Amino acid sequence: MDAEKNIRAFLAIEPSAEVLAAVGRLQEKLKREISGSISWTRPQGNHLTLKFFGNVDLTDVENISAAVKRQAVTMPPLQLSIEKMGVFPDLRRPRVLWVGTRGDVEKLAVLQKKLEAEFAAIGFPAENRPFRAHLTLGRIKDAKTAAGIGEALKKHADFSAGEFQAAELILFQSRLSPQGATYNKLATFPLGI
Repeated sequence: MDAEKNIRAFLAIEPSAEVLAAVGRLQEKLKREISGSISWTRPQGNHLTLKFFGNVDLTDVENISAAVKRQAVTMPPLQLSIEKMGVFPDLRRPRVLWVGTRGDVEKLAVLQKKLEAEFAAIGFPAENRPFRAHLTLGRIKDAKTAAGIGEALKKHADFSAGEFQAAELILFQSRLSPQGATYNKLATFPLGI
């Protein structure tokens, strides 16, 4: 076994290609409407993150996979939609620009909470922040120089990227490079099977 913790891992749901394309079209509009130092995500790499593990080793991957498998079978596929824009933590100090999730979000939150308990039992502490299912559009590097965020939120208040069925959870490996992150699927866990 490789004891080095060199696998940067996270658990997520991957939206449909159609939803990601709609998110990409929104981002292109926002790039023209919002100025400042913003690091935009690549739409094809966007996902609903349920848990970020950081750097793990192969044993951790096996333990995480076993925990996810136990919970994935208990939840049928989820109907989700991507809509509404917002910022974390708030408009006065915007750090992350995001689009939210609607649909079976209560069921998703229950699943995420059960997963957090499983992960805590194998050495991955629960997040301090409450879970909010979202896709990150961009990270605002300097809120003081960012302009147009409030106007963009109002202009795109009715944004909807459409619905999709979340039928599986995916354990991803993230590799960072100067060109941005690339994602590898380490394992896939069908819901309800």
